Amino acid sequence: MSEQFDLVILGGGSGGYACALRASELGMTVALVEQDKLGGTCLHRGCIPTKALLHSAEVADTAREAAEFGVHAKFKGIDVEGVDKYKNNVVARLYKGLQGLVKSRDVTYVEGHGRLTSSTTVTVGDRVLEGRSVVLATGSYARSLPGLGIEGRIITSDQALELTHVPSSVVILGGGVIGVEFASVWRSFGAEVTIIEALPRLVPSEDEASSKALARAFRRRGIKSQTGVRFAGARQDDQGVEVTLEDGTSLRADLLLVAVGRGPNTADIGYEENGVALDRGFVVTDDHLQTSVPGVYAVGDIVPGLQLAHRGFGQGIYVAEHLAGLNPAPIDEAGIPRVTYCDPEVASVGLTEAQADAEYGSDSVITYEYNLGGNGKSQILATTGFVKLVAVKDGPVVGIHMVGARMGEQIGEAQLIYNWEALPSEVAALIHAHPTQSEALGEAHLALAGKPLHAHA
Repeated sequence: MSEQFDLVILGGGSGGYACALRASELGMTVALVEQDKLGGTCLHRGCIPTKALLHSAEVADTAREAAEFGVHAKFKGIDVEGVDKYKNNVVARLYKGLQGLVKSRDVTYVEGHGRLTSSTTVTVGDRVLEGRSVVLATGSYARSLPGLGIEGRIITSDQALELTHVPSSVVILGGGVIGVEFASVWRSFGAEVTIIEALPRLVPSEDEASSKALARAFRRRGIKSQTGVRFAGARQDDQGVEVTLEDGTSLRADLLLVAVGRGPNTADIGYEENGVALDRGFVVTDDHLQTSVPGVYAVGDIVPGLQLAHRGFGQGIYVAEHLAGLNPAPIDEAGIPRVTYCDPEVASVGLTEAQADAEYGSDSVITYEYNLGGNGKSQILATTGFVKLVAVKDGPVVGIHMVGARMGEQIGEAQLIYNWEALPSEVAALIHAHPTQSEALGEAHLALAGKPLHAHA
């Protein structure tokens, strides 16, 4: 006999548990199924542990550079065991808190491998969970390239998080978010790093100005990169890995990190057998995140688009509210903030300049770039970078792009500017605290509104 619920959710990662918590708040009976650990990739193998490593890397750099700030300190090296203890403690505290949240909301949590067995049921072992609606939230996995096995000295981000030593040298295959974040960590820890990216620039989904700024900053840090060249093969032995490229060059390193993106976990879970349409493994949905099967929804990394935890959170909340009849506004993908937490950080929301040109016509788009050299707090932090605005002539700001230390902390205001379709003059009228990096956003809008203060129009 099946167990009856208003909502059954397959997958307990960011999108799944957010949907469960919100649905429970709205009075639904909810079953949440997870075969691994509650919190999914983000909490255990992604966002949280990698950002903990990046903070350790920042502390290492601060110790190295202490004399520049008049502080006597010495950098003696990286205690990998200590770094792991710090990282794992952060994860454990958040994991415990999340477990408590799910329990407190009366969500029925089911551990085990779940399969979609009909448009209304998920089966976990001998248990059949039946819901008026079903949400698919099975997340993603670290992809590799055809024929490139993950073993030994060839690793993905999953294995990178469990390393017990700092590699002497690393080749990173992929210059997207994962690749540049690990490049930043390992360089701060003392490794020699080379990034290989098949597309013409690092972080290719970002505005071209941001990509160029990051490449310059990485060169200053001693991080090498080769862009516009494809991977050909890799051979490993007891001493290291030899990586060959299609242009005939080869590189040798202690490790090869494969960071070519994440694939959707949708195979062999009953999706296609029960009529859920897939496109290259991703679940096809409509604007309400409903799949091709009525009553079955999908959220998170398995839905085409940005693979970000906060996108999953938003989608999970959206589906719960949609099912509750609250009629929430569909999510604007361009309005989801994006942050790459390397040093320097790259943050953005809205359209790139190229995207705005394509949508509105280049004659209707204006841009402004404010250099952080004019920002007092950025000078105190000894960071360089910029805030770039993309706007429609006589219209709203449609894109904000930032590079520099702690720019991820400025993206909150930036997303409000974009999502509320603010005019440059409206943001220019706001007073930003001094000295803060948020002033850079204000200064950029002052300039775009035709009244620059510490910058040229």
